[in-house]
Amino acid sequence: MACLGAALGLRCTTRSLRRRERRAGWLALGAVCIGCGIWTMHFVGMIGFSIQGALVSYDTGLTLLSLAVAIAVVAIGVLIVGYRGAAPVNLAVGGAITGLGVAAMHYLGMAAMHVPGSLRYSTPTVVTSVVIAVVAATAALWAAVSVRRLWASLGASLVMGVAVTGMHYTGMAAVSVDVTAGAAPAQSSVELLSFLLLMLAGPLVALLAAAVVVMFDPEMMLADDRDDAPVRGGRRGALAE
Repeated sequence: MACLGAALGLRCTTRSLRRRERRAGWLALGAVCIGCGIWTMHFVGMIGFSIQGALVSYDTGLTLLSLAVAIAVVAIGVLIVGYRGAAPVNLAVGGAITGLGVAAMHYLGMAAMHVPGSLRYSTPTVVTSVVIAVVAATAALWAAVSVRRLWASLGASLVMGVAVTGMHYTGMAAVSVDVTAGAAPAQSSVELLSFLLLMLAGPLVALLAAAVVVMFDPEMMLADDRDDAPVRGGRRGALAE
C-alpha cells in the first residue's frame, strides 16, 4: 500500500511539473495519494499487531485524526518543493515537516489503540523511527520533483514504500505492553473487524480513484525526458528569453 500510494503520488507531481495548469490540484492529489498510502500501510500493519490473551481496540477520533495528519503534512512538503523547487533548503524544510508529521501520525495511531494494560516506549528506538521518517520524507520529496520517467518513478516508489514501512516497524519495535490481568476487552472481535474495514474503506477508495485518473491521463503514463529541461526551475526558458 505504501508503494502504491507513492507511485500514484509521484505520477501526479510529475504531471503538475510538466504542465503548469491546475498545478495546485495535481500536487494536492499527489499528496492525498502519498498520505493515504502511508496511512493505509500503517493501519494494515496495526491490524497485524496483537497481544496474546487480550483484544486490541481503537479510538475512532484519534484514528481519523492520524489520517488527516498524514495527508496534511505530505501536502505541506509537496507544495513546498512543487512551487519552490528541490533546492537543499526547501528539501530540508519540507522533509523535516513531512517526516516529523509522519512520525506524529504513527504515534497518534498508537495512542488511538486501547489495550487492557499500559504501553511503554523505548526512547532510542522512537528516536530512530523519527530519523528514518525524516530521511524517507526528504528522499520522497526529492523524487517527487526530480524523477520524471515512468519506470524510474516506479523504482523510486518502491524505495519510498520500503523506507516508510521500515519507519513503521521500527516504531512498533519501540513498544512494549504491560497487560492488566483480568481486564475486559473494549470491543468484540466482530466489532473490531467491522471498525477496521470501515477505516480502510475511505483511503482505499481515494487511491482507487487516483489510479483511474492516472491510468486515463496519457501525459502521466507516457512522460519522457523531452519536457524535463523547460520545467526545472524555469532556467532554460529564462535563458531562451
